[in-house]
Amino acid sequence: MTAETAVYEQNLVADGVPAKSFASDDALQDYLLQGVSRTFALTIPQLPSGLFEAVSNGYLLCRIVDTIEDDTALSAEQKKKYAGQFVEVVAGEADVVPFAASLAPLLSEATIPAEHELIQLMPDVIRITHSFSNVQREALTTCVRDMAEGMVYYQQLDTSKGLETLADMERYCYYVAGVVGEMLCKLFCAYSPDIDRHRDELMKLSVAFGQGLQMTNILKDIWDDHERGACWLPQDIFSKYGFDLADLKPGQSDPRFEQGLEELISIGYACLQQALEYTLLIPAREAGIRNFCFWSIGMAELTLAKINANKGFQHGDEVKITRRSVKTIVAASKVAVHADFLLRALFAYAGRGVPRKENYNIVKRTLGTDK
Repeated sequence: MTAETAVYEQNLVADGVPAKSFASDDALQDYLLQGVSRTFALTIPQLPSGLFEAVSNGYLLCRIVDTIEDDTALSAEQKKKYAGQFVEVVAGEADVVPFAASLAPLLSEATIPAEHELIQLMPDVIRITHSFSNVQREALTTCVRDMAEGMVYYQQLDTSKGLETLADMERYCYYVAGVVGEMLCKLFCAYSPDIDRHRDELMKLSVAFGQGLQMTNILKDIWDDHERGACWLPQDIFSKYGFDLADLKPGQSDPRFEQGLEELISIGYACLQQALEYTLLIPAREAGIRNFCFWSIGMAELTLAKINANKGFQHGDEVKITRRSVKTIVAASKVAVHADFLLRALFAYAGRGVPRKENYNIVKRTLGTDK
């Protein structure tokens, strides 16, 4: 701990923020993950030592960007300012202590307590960031920079009536989740020469992986986003069925909206199919990395299945998968993880009942070869 960080933490105590001590950096990061994401708190510990630490840190950095983006008390100009400054902090070009001290008191009560705590403990998170190898730091910094730039762009848009096109939605998914997929791919390749042999293909598929997970979140959170005046659905998908997203409201029963929703579910599932291929490129002996990937894929499949079975849902909790379902995916994946054919079978089982989208390939679309 630096002297500046010590003073910062003393000031937090003076402001009524309880001091916390942790046995190790891993304990600190695990504590923060438990607060901001139960899903990643479950999957990240499956990763082997040497990878677990950097991925944990990378997720926390991305969550800080998300916190800046989502806080309702910050203006668009403030979000742009703090996002840019945070990139400099991660890159080691600016001091984290004054940055955290400036941002923390501005966050509103709409930001969950765990995210407030993440901002308060940011100096320790950044200290861990700067302890990694140059390759790992480059992967983390690039991800944060790209995500922050995307965030600034979308903060300037009026998304209350949705995005214009599916391509716009894909671009949004890339900035929010695709860049995370690329970061993970770089970290995996730095960890293992055997994985690095598939680097080019993995980097392409990582975009689909990110989009599949993000589309699942978008569809699950339609009404939560709508309540705060945002909509990340593409207008062109719904307009071809005769539905205007400007008319979107909870509790409506409109088959035209449900047709558009079903098409997006099928696109999300197609992305998850490519995410499965990504996972199978990881050597079978790397069970921890495979489980890390497949658990997220399987939970996303089950969520899409629930949305498809209940297209008239009015709140994300109605399509949230049960703990029992999560435990089933985890247990089955542990059995299947070393055999490609078993993972394929488990993927097919988890996705039963989900509509299929023929000839959708996000990798080709983003490379400009499939319009």
